Amino acid sequence: MLPPLPEEQLLDLPSSLLDLLPVGVCVCDIEGNIIRCNRAAEALWGRKPTRAEGAMAKVLANGIAVRNSGTVVERPDGTRVVVAMTVDPLRDPAGQLVGAVACLSDVTPDGALPPVIGQQTSDPLPYLPPDLLDALPVAVYTTDAAGTITYYNQAAADLWGCRPALGESTFCGSWKLYWPDGTPLLHDQCPMAVALRERRTVRNVEAVAERPDGSRVPFIPFPTPLYDRSGVLVGAVNVLVDISDHKRSSRLLTAIVDSSDDAIVTKNLDGIITSWNGGAERLFGYTAAEAIGQHITLLIPADRLDEETGILARLRTGERIDHFETVRQHKDGSPIDISLTVSPIKSENGVVIGASKIARNITERRQALERQRLLLREMNHRVKNLFALAGGVVMLSARSTQSVQELASAVNDRLAALARAQSLTLPDLTAEGGLTERTATLHDLLRTILSPYETRDAARPRLAIEGIDLALSGGSVTSFALLFNEFATNAAKYGSLSTPDGTVAIVCSERENMVHIRWTERGGPPIDAVGKERGFGSILVEATVAQLGGEISREWDTPGLTIKLSAARDRCVAPPPV
Repeated sequence: MLPPLPEEQLLDLPSSLLDLLPVGVCVCDIEGNIIRCNRAAEALWGRKPTRAEGAMAKVLANGIAVRNSGTVVERPDGTRVVVAMTVDPLRDPAGQLVGAVACLSDVTPDGALPPVIGQQTSDPLPYLPPDLLDALPVAVYTTDAAGTITYYNQAAADLWGCRPALGESTFCGSWKLYWPDGTPLLHDQCPMAVALRERRTVRNVEAVAERPDGSRVPFIPFPTPLYDRSGVLVGAVNVLVDISDHKRSSRLLTAIVDSSDDAIVTKNLDGIITSWNGGAERLFGYTAAEAIGQHITLLIPADRLDEETGILARLRTGERIDHFETVRQHKDGSPIDISLTVSPIKSENGVVIGASKIARNITERRQALERQRLLLREMNHRVKNLFALAGGVVMLSARSTQSVQELASAVNDRLAALARAQSLTLPDLTAEGGLTERTATLHDLLRTILSPYETRDAARPRLAIEGIDLALSGGSVTSFALLFNEFATNAAKYGSLSTPDGTVAIVCSERENMVHIRWTERGGPPIDAVGKERGFGSILVEATVAQLGGEISREWDTPGLTIKLSAARDRCVAPPPV
């Protein structure tokens, strides 16, 4: 035979006494059999439980009390509620564990316990046996019809941090009360006073109790008026649920979300923004006050509005969207490359009610990837050109030499000149202290770039450079070198420098704050043999010209190609020495 529980009155009292409490109460024996359960607990579970589960079973196993253990309860009808369970072990006089008592509170967001609590009793609550309420691990106290406190249990004294005088203190035993925003709450305006004055239960209210030592405890009250059999108000019972742990967890979660570099946004199924963290403000430029309440299309470019329709459709089916790379719009209208993760937000019943979006700025990553692709394309382009030029140098040298020794010398000289020309297309990599821009005049730069293609026959020069000569600024030398090298390479591959008698004439001039260069090829292959497709070299040339603030045009006439290049003087000409 099982030893009797020390709170044996708890097992012998009529169930109606436990039914007066506005929170669920369950008592089990050492074997885990539920031997007492009030109506609030049955309503919360949606059935009459028979076996200890979860936190209650854990307490039976180790004998250690559990405070505010959260769990989700699914009822037989499929609905779900979030339950906070506080469980204390029950021991006999010898200290032997003989069972457990649990208090269950419905902490479903925006939810409350259903109104199943009995409001009639044959006797006022002051006559409830103290052992009954003292066994409960949550704060419980009672008042008479005037609000004078007639009883409180140890858990209530612990929450208040004091022991108010019975028959003297009214409405609530805490030293001071506040609303959640810190506004003082008078005792005669507290939820218990409202319940007595208006003769109704009070739910969905939070308050804060301040202890004499200055510490504060947030709690949820559940005041319920009590009546005798004739319907006369005889008092009230109140249960105070300490939500300190919940508040701490909520503040921690809020701090984590607010400190995240990623934008974290929630919205409902209509697309209306419901929350907005600091990362979202930094990424999109809108403050929380500007964004919350607006439609999510506030952030979506006009050409991508169809994306949101598809996202909402997938969310309604409960689907999660991972690392979707797309483009969104900043407050100033500029596009932002982002990686988007969208997760459905579900109610306690498993119904999708909204979505959480995490957006990460990948603009720099995409730009880095594009720079890498550009670099690889340029490398590929240059390597191909170098092989083509090496072959051209050999052919050009073979036309003007009579022996193997002369050919080797000519090829060597031209390849060395070609190497010097190629080096000018990059900053000086050998200088101490990092990259150093090169310096040169316009004519010197042209001569260096074109020197591999000049013949040894001085009577028949292939290259002519005329016009104004300007000292180039350090930053523009590499740009011009790249352009001239591209022109010369194409001429050696397809144009006038690919034939024995071809020539290139270059004229430099200056007018209206612009530097103009005219490149004219004559004596090359027939014009229809010249490729005119826009390859990577053309893209490279156009980008470089844009950096110089100029323009470029090409004319393929019957005599040959003419290139007209212009550049802003202030971007390419070195300032005069001081």
